[in-house]
Amino acid sequence: MAESGERTTLLEFPCDFPVKIMGARLDDFAQTIVDIVLRHAPDFDPATLEMRTSAKGNYLSLTCTVRARSQEQIDNLYRELTVHPLVNIVL
Repeated sequence: MAESGERTTLLEFPCDFPVKIMGARLDDFAQTIVDIVLRHAPDFDPATLEMRTSAKGNYLSLTCTVRARSQEQIDNLYRELTVHPLVNIVL
């Protein structure tokens, strides 16, 4: 059982962890997301970035698979992505 204030996770680190980020289809959206991801996962290879445009072409979905080293790393990445003004959803 986890000590008080300690969170348990089902993940075993290190592991490959996909993060899906969605936002408006703007010219600098993908590069902005890559820059954020690289701050938290410096070994992320931008060439592995998966991009999908919405049916009407208004939104872009990016999947970045990072080599996660800890729950704290994942949490910090999610926090920075979710507060960014270009980002609508992070899964």
